[in-house]
Amino acid sequence: MMQALFPHVRAVLFDLDGTLIDSAPDLGAAADKMRIDRGMPSLPLERYRPMAGAGARGMLGEAFGLAPEHPDFPTMREEFFSNYEACMTQRTQPFDGVARLLERLVAANLAWGVVTNKSARFTEPLTRGMPLFATAGAVVSGDTTPHAKPHPAPLLEAASRLGIPPGGCIYVGDDERDIVAGHAAGMGTVAALYGYLGQKSAPAAWGAHAAINSPLELLQLLGKP
Repeated sequence: MMQALFPHVRAVLFDLDGTLIDSAPDLGAAADKMRIDRGMPSLPLERYRPMAGAGARGMLGEAFGLAPEHPDFPTMREEFFSNYEACMTQRTQPFDGVARLLERLVAANLAWGVVTNKSARFTEPLTRGMPLFATAGAVVSGDTTPHAKPHPAPLLEAASRLGIPPGGCIYVGDDERDIVAGHAAGMGTVAALYGYLGQKSAPAAWGAHAAINSPLELLQLLGKP
């Protein structure tokens, strides 16, 4: 049984991709379509999954070995974005336990919201299109504020929208940027070890207040098992 580290928290904020939803299949499909359209062989999802947290940079890097500094990167990125827009809710699903976790938070009168570096171009239709997000009190995208994570501004914006001081919130994410942003915002931080993490990631070094191996473990940290 985990110790209840956050029994007095009033709100839980989550990263999106790799924390609440498994979007790797759609992200990978968007990049893989670009390969197929060019007569290249398809790559298995297992190749794309570890890079899903890095968005277009990760997907294009895996599919084509293309770095952001390459002159073709902006054009390729827009093609990837267009492909992703066309398929972004086809294969994306909540991680096991996420729906139940959110139901329990609402039942316990805890507010919850989303803070992601994904741009509103994708976040808004995605969250509107999935019933999972119907009870979210705030959805903050990577371009909602002038700064994206690891800057604390998006987390502070979400807390403001929920009407809860940052100290009354925790932030849950699967990337070091999430933990850095959470600390900078004065929130409790939880590393989601079931997420994408990345290939060279060392979550133990991130400095999170706690870590969970499955979404429902969060309830123990909140003292609501």
